[in-house]
Amino acid sequence: MNVKTPNAIDSYVGARIRTRRQLLGMSQERLADQIGVTFQQVQKYEKGINRIGASRLQRIAEVLHTSPSFFFEQSDSEPLRLQGLDLPNDADPVAEFLRTKEGLVLNRAFLKIGDADVRETIIALVKAMAQAESRGPTLEASMPDATHPLGE
Repeated sequence: MNVKTPNAIDSYVGARIRTRRQLLGMSQERLADQIGVTFQQVQKYEKGINRIGASRLQRIAEVLHTSPSFFFEQSDSEPLRLQGLDLPNDADPVAEFLRTKEGLVLNRAFLKIGDADVRETIIALVKAMAQAESRGPTLEASMPDATHPLGE
């Protein structure tokens, strides 16, 4: 193994730390302050460049309000496997979405909605929009806009 290449497990754990930190809206500086390291060290942890000791990982989990096992979980709470970690094709699409700016913003906003009925309505709306988009243009989309008579 190349010494300069991060270990796949270290990269995976680092990515989980980054996702959790961003989901909570916490900066690298704040996390670093609370675990007693520099923000550059947090950057190295998140990139998998530096390994994280057990006691430090426990402290990170406390600060991020989760358990240390969270950083090793894969989809369906399976234990961490080395197979497929380096292959982007095997990436969990939900985790990938949550790593994007849009995913984080959408998730944070959605979590602030306290009314379960409103959340269900939003889910139904998004599903309907995705289904409509996958079907392609509809008849209404191909018809002229009735609010603007022809010739105007």
